[in-house]
Amino acid sequence: MLQKSEDLEAQLDRLERKYERVGDGTYLVSVGPGRPPIAMRLAPPVLVLQVTVGALVKHGAADQAKLFRRLLELNATTLLHASFGLEGDSIVLAAALALESIDPNEIEAALADMDMALAEHVPALRELV
Repeated sequence: MLQKSEDLEAQLDRLERKYERVGDGTYLVSVGPGRPPIAMRLAPPVLVLQVTVGALVKHGAADQAKLFRRLLELNATTLLHASFGLEGDSIVLAAALALESIDPNEIEAALADMDMALAEHVPALRELV
């Protein structure tokens, strides 16, 4: 069970993930060249993973409806551990894992899910934005 920052660092080291600790206990985890890092933070009772995909550009209602529909379709069909959402004027990809039962495989699966979405879906989503 993850209880403190050092536990999370140990898990990321076991997974051979490159990361950087930023001032407030948040970690930026690299998922590959050309992709933004995934922020991870212990927020008991969960481990939160989040990455900003891009700005939500205010277009007409029909264009926004297309984008929102596509985000919901991706959430339902291709993402297992993470989901797209809105945070203010930004599109984000986020996941929350229960600390009580977390293991390295679960962390790796969530990171892989988010990495796949960043590589495969975000370029097409940016065309809709």
